Parts: sequence; C-alpha cells; structure tokens
Amino acid sequence: MKRVGVILSGIALTVAAPAAAERFDLPAGSLRDAVGAMARQASVNVAVDDQALWLRSVPAVRGDMSAGAALRRMLAGTGAKVRRVDARSWRVSLAPKAAPRRASTIRIAELPPAPDDIVVSASKRDTRLRDFAGSVSLLDGRDLMFGGEQGMESILARMASLSSTHLGAGRNKLFIRGIADSSFTGPTQATVGQYLGDLRLTYNAPDPDLRLYDIRAVEVLEGPQGTLYGAGSLGGIIRIVANTPDLTRPSGSISGGLSVIQHGDPGGDIGGTINLPVNEKVGLRVTGYGVREGGYIDDVWRDRKDVNRTNIGGGRATLRVAPGDGWTIDLGGVFQDTDGRDSQYADRGDPPLTRASRTDGGFDADYLLGQLVVGKTWDDLSFLSSTGYVRQRLAERYDATATGGPDRIFLQRNRTRMFASENRLWRPMADGVGWVAGISYTRNRTYLARALGPVGTPPPSTGVVNRISELTGYGEVSAAPLNGLTLTAGARYTHARLSGDGADVSPLFATALARAGVVASRRENRFLPSASISGAVMPGLLLFARYQQGFRPGGLAIEGPIVRRFDSDRVRTMEAGLRYGEHGRDPFDLSISVAHTRWNDIQADYVDSSGLPSTANIGDGRIWSISAAAGWKPVPRLLIEASAAYNNSRVTNPSPSFTLSIVNSLNFAALGTISSGVVTNAVAVRAAAGMRQIPNVARLSGRIGVDYSVPVGDVMDLRVGGWLRYVGKSRLGIGPVLGEEQGDYIDSALTARLGTAEWGVTLGLTNLTDEIGNRFALGTPFAAGGGRQITPLRPRTIRLGIDRAF
Repeated sequence: MKRVGVILSGIALTVAAPAAAERFDLPAGSLRDAVGAMARQASVNVAVDDQALWLRSVPAVRGDMSAGAALRRMLAGTGAKVRRVDARSWRVSLAPKAAPRRASTIRIAELPPAPDDIVVSASKRDTRLRDFAGSVSLLDGRDLMFGGEQGMESILARMASLSSTHLGAGRNKLFIRGIADSSFTGPTQATVGQYLGDLRLTYNAPDPDLRLYDIRAVEVLEGPQGTLYGAGSLGGIIRIVANTPDLTRPSGSISGGLSVIQHGDPGGDIGGTINLPVNEKVGLRVTGYGVREGGYIDDVWRDRKDVNRTNIGGGRATLRVAPGDGWTIDLGGVFQDTDGRDSQYADRGDPPLTRASRTDGGFDADYLLGQLVVGKTWDDLSFLSSTGYVRQRLAERYDATATGGPDRIFLQRNRTRMFASENRLWRPMADGVGWVAGISYTRNRTYLARALGPVGTPPPSTGVVNRISELTGYGEVSAAPLNGLTLTAGARYTHARLSGDGADVSPLFATALARAGVVASRRENRFLPSASISGAVMPGLLLFARYQQGFRPGGLAIEGPIVRRFDSDRVRTMEAGLRYGEHGRDPFDLSISVAHTRWNDIQADYVDSSGLPSTANIGDGRIWSISAAAGWKPVPRLLIEASAAYNNSRVTNPSPSFTLSIVNSLNFAALGTISSGVVTNAVAVRAAAGMRQIPNVARLSGRIGVDYSVPVGDVMDLRVGGWLRYVGKSRLGIGPVLGEEQGDYIDSALTARLGTAEWGVTLGLTNLTDEIGNRFALGTPFAAGGGRQITPLRPRTIRLGIDRAF
C-alpha cells in the first residue's frame, strides 16, 4: 500500500497545474546533487535539517512545474517533507512516521529496489549493502572534503581498520585487517588493491595518494578479495568512485583554503571542477588542483627550517559519449606530481620536530593514468569493459652517512608501467539469482635502480627488473533459496608468467646468476575459490559468514650485490559477522566481524648485511582480527560514531632465511654455525621467537566521531564535526633491526562549516592537543635499529576555507 501511495502521489503531482511553473531538468542521484542543480536552474534556496538526508537517493525530475512541486516529487518515498519559507526559499526535514494502514487487497507488479537503497558497486554486480556478505565501509566524497582535502589521510582518519606507513605523500604503503608485509616499497606486490572506478591504480608501487577532489564516494572492502580482484588484494581493496560527466547541464565548483601550522610553514590548497555538456550525447568533466603542505621539521646540522615542505599538483579529465541504446563511452586521464623537499622524520631525544642529517631526504613522485571505459545496460544485464595504462615513477634520496664517515647518499628510483584490461558481464540480484563473470589481463614492469656513495656522484649498485603478465577468468553467483537467505559461491583462475633480471650487476655475479638460472622466467597457476552465506534474521539485521583466498606472485629481490628469487605467498580467511541498520540513516547501526587468516610464505622486507632493505619469504603466519563500528542518532541532526579494530598477528613458522637475518643482525655468528641453509644456533631461534609480530599494524586502534548540523536562519546550515583516533603500538618491521616500536598516539580534528549547498565557509583545526607522537619509526634505513628515528604528527594546524558550487 505504501508503494501504491507513492505512485498515486506522483500521479497527483503530475496532473496538478503549477502555480509558478519553471522548467526543471534534475538528474537522479543524491539529494545533495539534485538540490544543487535545482538552486542553479531556478535560483532558489533549499536548506536541509538532517545531514543524513543529503545522501538519500532521489529520482530524476524533469518538466515544467513550480519549485515546490519539483521538491515534493523529488522527495517522494524518501521519508522527508518540504516546507516553504518564502517565495524563493524552502526547508526539507524528516517527516513523522505515518500510522500503520490496514492491508490492502490491491495487487501491483513487483517494483525494483527502492531508490534509496545503498549499493556496493565494488561488489562488481551492484549488490545492495543490506545483502552484502562481508565487511565494507562506504565513505561519502563530500564528507572526505569536509575540512579541506587531504588525500589518503582523509580516508585514514575515518577508519580504524586501515593503516599506513608515513614516509610521505606518494611513497606510502597501505594495510587493511592486519595484513602487512613491510615498511618499504620494493619488488613485492601491494597487499591492498587500489582502484579508480574499475581500473587498477597500482601493482607493486606505493600508494599514489591521489587528491580526492570531485569524488562521489570511496568504498573499502576488507579482504581478502581474491575472487573478484585477484592478486594484490590480500588485505582488501580501496575503490575511489569519481563523479562522471553530466550531459544535462553545465556546472562547476571551486574550493580553496589557507592553513597555518604551529611551529611550521604556512600552506594552502585550491581545486576546481567544471562540467561542460557539448550536446545531449557528449560531455566533458575536468578537475584540477594544487596543494602546498607546509614544512615543520628543522634540520639543525644543515641549519635549515621547515625542510619537509611538499607541493602537489594534478588533475583529472573525463570525456563521456552516450550514443544511445544504453551505451556509454568514457575516455579519461589522471595526472599528479608530488614533490617533497625533504623527509618528515625527526630524531628522538632532541628538541621536538628537529633532526641532524648530513644530506637531504627529498623525493619526487609522478603518476600518469589513461583509461577507456565502455558500458552497456540492458533490462536486467550490464556489461563493462575497462582498459588503462599507468606510468608511475618514484625517486627517493636517503642520508647514508655512517657515524664519523664522509657524507654519503643513497638514491632509489622505482619506475612502473602497467597495462590492465577487464571485461565483465553481470546481473544484479533479482528473482532470487544474481551473478557476475569476467576476464582480465594485466601486464606490469617494474625497474628498481639504486646508487650509493658520495653526494653528487654515487656509483650505481645492484638493481632489479621484474615483469609479470596475468590472464584471469572469474565468476560469482548468488542464489536465494529462501526469503532472506543468500548463498554465494565463486572462483578465480589466474595464469601468471613472471620474469626478471638484475640491473647494474657486477660481471662476476651476473655469470653466477645466469648459471643458477635465477633470471629465468617461470609460470604460476592459481585457483582461488570463495563461498559465503548471509541471512536476514530480522528486519535490518544481517548475519554473514564467508571464506575467501588471496595471493601475490613471486619475483626477484636485491640482497647486497646480487639478486635472488622469492616465492608467491597466499592467504586463506574465514570471517563471520553481522550488520544492523544503515549508517547515517537509521537511529542506530552496528557492524561487527571476526576473521582468522592463515598466511603462507609471507613476503616481507628486512635489512640485509649492507644496511639496505631486502625481500624474502619469512615463513608462515596467522592473524586474528576483530573490527566493529557503530552509529547512533539520538536526535535527527546529531550523529555519533565509534569504531575499533583489534589485530593479533604472528609469524608461526619462520623460514631459515628469516632466522638467518636475525643471526646476521645480532652478530650471532660467533655463537653458532649455519650450514646448508639450516639454522643450528638455538640462541638465534629463541631471539627470533620474540620478533614475530607482523609489522606496521597496531594491535588496537579506535575512533570516535561526532557530526551535528543546525539551521541558521531560513536558508543556511551550520555543520560541526570532530573526531579522535587512537593508533596503538606496532613494530616497524620484522627482526631486531626493524623491530622499533611506533604508534601509541591520539590524533584529532574539529571542523565547522557555515553556508548552503551552493557556498560555504569552513574553519578547521587538526591535532587539537599538538601531540608529537610517532606515526612511523623510520626516516632512513641506514639509521634503522638505533631507536632514534620518529615521524611526528603534523603539528596543530588551523585552516580557513571557502567553497562555491555553480
């Protein structure tokens, strides 16, 4: 009967003659976007009382009608009501729940899901959130921009289960659910898959830390996600969903701000987007930005202030062609350049935010992506083909000066080129069945070059080239044999061809490597099954359990003057959890999951005898992880959030090479012998037993947040949001040299915005207590193990910003 009421209301609005008709062409999407379009087309002001209403999905509204009629049609079925304030102003608020009606005998055809269903597009088959069997976080793009754009830091600030290294923008590694391999970016593939839409951003390169301007949403799926995303999704995936060109009307936005850092340099940011429809079938959307992050580290040896200033510039463009009959063609590109003047680490025990380094530790990260995406929709089927090319470069400098020795510098250059293509066909869940099937091809080449020696002319040292080609087929199917019960099974088969060789290897070692066959290519085949079950045991409550696998292929690593192989690793995870309510919409929501992971042949980095990071399979391990998140709306305009993550990880079966690294690091050679790769030193084995915590993941992390909005006058709103995030203790890496403790700090922020949906003024404050902390216990690997290096939090920063949509 409710659906009948909605339909009749729509008919009544259509028939009614508008008192002051205006022409509207409002797209389907979020209420926020529709209201913004309405304000531009009719010069009206619309205030929304409840912040959660901004995210409600609304249908398209087109035709000649009054502004009030357009609003009422837009809000039909959303649980909101509209009130006229004056001739050009309106206010939207939650409508009181209607009394239950007597059941009707009228039968109507089954309608598709309600327009405000939250859809997890990262499921690759448009699964509704209330049906998704797994741990997922959905972040609104406008919320990520609230208080100023900060790239990946904005995502980290909103999640307890996501962590990162902190070497600097464009050179970090990301970790989810306690699955972390090392602190360095080397030949190993990332444990977290990063995607822009359906195109992979990286393979075995660091997080490019793309700025999040003009982003619709970010979806984070906790892993592994091997069936749908394949290699490199051991911990999960992060999927950025950008806004696409709107072919119905021109529009744009601009935002900027100035920031002042206590104890440091000022900074600033500016970004803008313009949407230009050429005609009803062709449109262009372009985004550009520039960010300057002020420095705050002083180098007392070189007598330089605020050395770690970073400049970031880039943009994104998409040309959309919609020829008709359900086809869309998107041609786009992304570019970003990140220039770090120096590293952001300090020395423990010295005055806060200072260090003494003989040479600079700057870096330069460039990222370039080109993509072609073709889509087609039928009545109940969808097809998508995405193809892209990525070029990523990272150049880093490290102070390698030994105590009492001459100035030395270590240079490392990582150059990655990747071609990726995926084609898939899917059917969303309907009539009790939903499925997806796809094929993909990925080719990646990484060249890692090194140089070590005097400043200015360091001679090259051993480097490595890794190549991989992957051909994959995958599929997943869901069936609902009973109302509320869903069974899902899937599988992925991957054929990978790997090859590599050394670069700048001495002739003596090159001959030995060739004889040993280390540079020979090899092939790997992987079959990754998955299964899940979910049940809606009561309205709003979903219980789920799933089994999933993931893997990373092997490759070649550098150790001293030579290169050697490391093998592929694999994870197997069992997860069970529950989800109640929808975050930000229902008065209360809760999600909890418990997962147990077995990790075989763990790929990880450690410091070799020359002081440089190297990669090896360190053995087998296990991880217990628990994540929980809750939201509470005691009143309509107030949202209180809390989340926590617990990880208990351990290397349970260390490999001989791992224990050998312990021996070398602790100088145990005089206490025992190692023969034929078998460790015989009991002291070393006992030492290794105490150094088995998987690195860079805190055992306990947590976050609380508050978001409140209140009307100011008839057309404006004041929104205030704040959060506290605790990051517990973790270790830098595996073994004694990289076993430094880090973490155990609290970060915080408070932001206020006054304005309308079209314009606003923002005042933000981060690191409220001006805490120093230690986010990452490494600045240069040549000083690792001394316990003196820390990476402090960015000092207390105040930012004043403005934003305007048109």
